[in-house]
Amino acid sequence: MLMEKERQLLIEYGKKMVNDHLTAGTGGNLSILDRSTGLMAISPSGIDYFETKLEDIVIMNLDGDVVEGTCKPSSELNLHIALYKKKPEITAVVHTHSTYCIVLSTLDMPIKAVNYILADAGTPSVPVAPYRRFATQELADAVADSIGDSNACLMANHGLSTCGKNLQSAYSLARECEWIAEIQWRAMCIGKPNIINDREMMGVLKDFATYGQPKKEER
Repeated sequence: MLMEKERQLLIEYGKKMVNDHLTAGTGGNLSILDRSTGLMAISPSGIDYFETKLEDIVIMNLDGDVVEGTCKPSSELNLHIALYKKKPEITAVVHTHSTYCIVLSTLDMPIKAVNYILADAGTPSVPVAPYRRFATQELADAVADSIGDSNACLMANHGLSTCGKNLQSAYSLARECEWIAEIQWRAMCIGKPNIINDREMMGVLKDFATYGQPKKEER
């Protein structure tokens, strides 16, 4: 079985996505790309995350060809491929249907720096891709064109896509974006939120590069 470890991770994080209220039912999708082989493991279309088995995960290449698996891949396959081609440094994509991200996307409103943690996205704000019908190449292109240097992008009237160096970081960013989107919405209900300026956010981003414990080889 190809990419067995990656399949296990996709099943684990698919369940987390539901438990963390980042999606409901069979909505949303996840993938992991092995850059060394060019193979991508992606969640199947329309299968409950708590019922998904290892063999249900579909293994594909970035040309959209199925290499291993009998299930139909996620309907947003093109979105995942577009982001992998756009950003050669990433190896994971997470697409969610979380409430507050959708709220802001319906207003065509970026997620703004109401909290410094947004620097995890790699940019001072998270952009919004224009509305395109789900599961289309047009939607994939819109997100790839809109995301810029960020690792996250709202999708108008739809949801959020995040990417990262691994599935854990892409998923963590999706959770953070939803949390900050909620803060932004709640603040807007009371008044006008104070937004951290771009210069300060870029300083935070620089500081984040050395946050946490050093790698073993750095000690």
